[in-house]
Amino acid sequence: MNTTDILLWVVYPYLSIAILIGGTIWRYRYDKFGWTTRSSQLYETSILRWGSPLFHFGVLFVLIGHVIGLLIPKSWTEAVGITEHAYHLMAVFIGTVAGLCTLIGMALLIARRRLTGPVFAATTKNDKAMYVVLAAVILCGLWATVRANVSGDGYDYRETVSPWLRSLFYFQPDPELMAAVPTTFQFHVIAAFALFAFWPFTRLVHAFSAPVGYLTRPYVVYRYRDTRGGLRPTRPGWDRPAAPTGRSRNTR
Repeated sequence: MNTTDILLWVVYPYLSIAILIGGTIWRYRYDKFGWTTRSSQLYETSILRWGSPLFHFGVLFVLIGHVIGLLIPKSWTEAVGITEHAYHLMAVFIGTVAGLCTLIGMALLIARRRLTGPVFAATTKNDKAMYVVLAAVILCGLWATVRANVSGDGYDYRETVSPWLRSLFYFQPDPELMAAVPTTFQFHVIAAFALFAFWPFTRLVHAFSAPVGYLTRPYVVYRYRDTRGGLRPTRPGWDRPAAPTGRSRNTR
């Protein structure tokens, strides 16, 4: 085990996680008004209605797949009757489809930002850098999956990458597990931790905001202020005057 392995698979992950946690706390404390997606739905909706669902649902399934594959030991899935072959088929098929949906959705969103004038004007340098890092993570993941499991003989990352990741949470990191991992998977891991470190300082921070208050908040009352009376149909003639509500005082 050399110094490079320690820096890449021990120091770098812990540093990224520390920036993720510390940056999120700092952002929430000092930039609450900036904790937003800076929605541009008012500017354009035709591309957004396709790109946003593809991207968000794709990311959701990718996240679920990574949680199952990386944090749940192989012995647990085998204990509930999921064989290694069945898991491998599901992971490759669902993971590839989810990754492609995420990539296509992100491509639509990027094209929308570039081709729609008001949306492009509202795009910051931070947004552009975020898209670059996010695209690198997705492309590296798809590349690793296709090269190892579709065009290659297959690779069981749950024997190496998964135990290494769990060892970080046990505070007993084992960088030797990552030494023999294929380069494509190593690139994917490095890009993912770069995204974690970059996360708190981008619009991606809105993923940590769950609108739980919407479940218990009271109804919002809207009042129509138009002098025409809202949706009430107009009638010919004079409206009946309103009855007086207070005392009247005679004056001379």
